[in-house]
Amino acid sequence: MSVLPESRFNIMTIAVADRDMMTAFYTDTLGLTCFNTQGMTMFDMGGLVLGLWERANFAEDTGRSIDPPSEFPGFALAYNARSREEVDAIFGRLEKADVAVTRAPHDTFWGGYGGYFADPEGNPWEVAYNPHWPVLDDGRLGLPGKKGQS
Repeated sequence: MSVLPESRFNIMTIAVADRDMMTAFYTDTLGLTCFNTQGMTMFDMGGLVLGLWERANFAEDTGRSIDPPSEFPGFALAYNARSREEVDAIFGRLEKADVAVTRAPHDTFWGGYGGYFADPEGNPWEVAYNPHWPVLDDGRLGLPGKKGQS
């Protein structure tokens, strides 16, 4: 028996040092709409919630130590684009907004096209086009073999 009854997750929380600055980046630069709840900044990401929470509070809640802080967080958030051209357009807008591009768009080893940028605290974001996982009209990914998603 699986521990989780369904193969999904609902919230991705990023532990941040400066929630106000990070909220401004995600709203003003990336154009996301936020709502705040219980001391967190939350964004509706089309069926998934992205949360920003102060590192100390997050560490206490998870029972983890924030010392020493890691330079590489061990995760990446990803935005799947509908085409290679959309990837390039997004990176063009990121560069105009002076966002740190950590790896320019390139052909990937898995047959797609994408690159990475970092938010102001260095959290990595991937923007990629995956020809094997089309983005559906509602923004969900059309995963191979997933019933009702082709």
